[in-house]
Amino acid sequence: MLAVTGAAAAGVLAGCLGDGSEVGTRGSATEASETAARAEAALRATASATSRALVTQYDAVLAMHPTLRDRLAPLRDQAAQHTTALAPASTAAPSSSPAAPAAVSTSASDADEALKQLAEAERRTSDAQLAALATAPPELARLLASVAAANAGHAFLLGGGA
Repeated sequence: MLAVTGAAAAGVLAGCLGDGSEVGTRGSATEASETAARAEAALRATASATSRALVTQYDAVLAMHPTLRDRLAPLRDQAAQHTTALAPASTAAPSSSPAAPAAVSTSASDADEALKQLAEAERRTSDAQLAALATAPPELARLLASVAAANAGHAFLLGGGA
């Protein structure tokens, strides 16, 4: 009887203590989670910077062509909202700086040419957000897809459709 009780106690004790592999697994899971969070923050920072560059372009066109304010202000405001929505949740900067999107010439003195340049900038921004979908986690991917669709719609509204 004592032998059976001792064997049962040893089995319970071994089950409680385990072989230590769970600790390593938890550590690996934590590392993987932290790595994924850093990757998402970097992706968000890059996507936000792309939208921020678009807002800068709108500002430059609006400064040069104030008569376009009624037409461009709603699109510019949405681009600014995209910048905020895509920004990383933490205030800490990601480990690598996002690459700045290529600047688009806003020196067009002709309003029609400025609108064409904005439409092209919207298309490029949409393409960049769509490219980011491949590595984005599901929730961020949905946001990026929505932002990309909005950018494509803006490009169309600016006369860059078809």
